[in-house]
Amino acid sequence: MLKCFEKIDWKKTGIFAGGVLFGTAGIKVLSSKDAKKVYTSCTAAFLRAKECVMNTVSTVQENAGDIYAGAKEINEERAAKAEAEAFADAEAEAAEKTGTAENTEE
Repeated sequence: MLKCFEKIDWKKTGIFAGGVLFGTAGIKVLSSKDAKKVYTSCTAAFLRAKECVMNTVSTVQENAGDIYAGAKEINEERAAKAEAEAFADAEAEAAEKTGTAENTEE
């Protein structure tokens, strides 16, 4: 009967038993009242941090909206100016053609 115990790897068995013991003790520690207080405090800190980050994000989004509106306005002004210049150039070209055509008729 003792020969069957000789085939057992006691090192692995000891490691397994230590793991079970450590796991059981860990569960007890993690579910204690002190641990719950720590979890609650950490959760409260994370919620405060989240609120701070969300406020910052809101501010950045508002600023981005203002920047976008300003950029859009600048582009519209540039497009209107370019269109006015193109119209003036076309008008000048038309006047030149009309002026040269009148000169040839005389």
